[in-house]
Formats: sequence, structure tokens, C-alpha cells
Amino acid sequence: MRAAAEGLTATPVTLAQLAAWQGSAALGSLLLLLAAPCVLPVPGVGNVMGLALMMLALPLWRGERLGALPQRVAGFQMPARWARRALLLMAWLYGQAGRFARPQRLPGLLPQPGPQPGMAALVALMGGLIFLPLPLGNVLPALCLALLGLALALRDGLLVLYALGVGLLACLYTAALAAVAWAWGLSPVWRSLGAG
Repeated sequence: MRAAAEGLTATPVTLAQLAAWQGSAALGSLLLLLAAPCVLPVPGVGNVMGLALMMLALPLWRGERLGALPQRVAGFQMPARWARRALLLMAWLYGQAGRFARPQRLPGLLPQPGPQPGMAALVALMGGLIFLPLPLGNVLPALCLALLGLALALRDGLLVLYALGVGLLACLYTAALAAVAWAWGLSPVWRSLGAG
């Protein structure tokens, strides 16, 4: 990934090219590939990646083999500088996780072959949160899915627990934003409509 990042020119990079540079179509790499760019403040990336993640949840739910990315998602273009940052971020995440990950640690938390309704629900929920236009709303859900991708790629069940913890924080953050929006803006409007 570092070599691919260094070899980029000024030409925009498609998501399909980023996927090809992963060297694997495994679920962990695909989750990391879709989640890592969402940590970066790139306009529009959260909408495309969030939608792609929600679409990825369906084959997980059914237990189907993951195929190619949908054409509209695969053709999404990122500026070369942001693609370089995404690749370097992914390489850094793999490097850091590889230092402390232990394959087959807590194997009961790792998914088994077949339908994965729990994982599908988590991926769909985090994809939905990434899709929402919330201030800094991409960071925690993207980190949750990046950790989940690392857990699957490195076969470490403890990383699954970390991913679930970050996913819970993402839900709490979104709920707190909703509560603040309701208290400061929506509640008075709702009361005025009810009073009218």
C-alpha cells in the first residue's frame, strides 16, 4: 500500500483501483478500504462510502460471497492526494495493529462461515451514521468499521470487542447530537406548531 501511495500521480483514483491495490477481496480488507477514507475530511466521501457500506451489509446478512463493488461505487473518484493519504492511513493501521494483534485470540468473537446478521446490522448501522451529515459524524463509525476490518483480516477477536466499543461510542455521540438539536432547535418549533 505504501508503494502504491508513492506511485500515485496527479490523476484521480477510483475506488476500484484502491480495492485492487489491497491485493485481496477479503471482507476485512474491503471494510477497511471503505472505512479508512471516511476518517479524512473529504467532501462527499462519507455519502458514497456510507452507501457502499450499507449495500455491503445485505450479502453479509444473507451469507453470500462478496462480489465486486457496485459500478457506481467502484467508479467514485478521489483526488490523488486524498487517495495517497487513505492508502498511507491503511498501511499505518495494518502496521500498528500487526504489532499487538494475536491471531485466534478470543476466536468465539470471530464470524463463522454463513449468514452474519449481527455483523450485517453493525455494518449497516455504522454505514448509515457515516452517511448522515453530522459534524464529525464520520470519525467514530469509520473507526469502528476499520477496527472490525482489522479484526477480520488479522483474525483477532479482541479487536472485535474494541470495534463494538467504538461503535457504541458512535451511537452515543449521534444520540447526544440529536438531543442537543432537539433541546435547542426542534423542541421549540414542535411546541409552536402544536400550540398553533
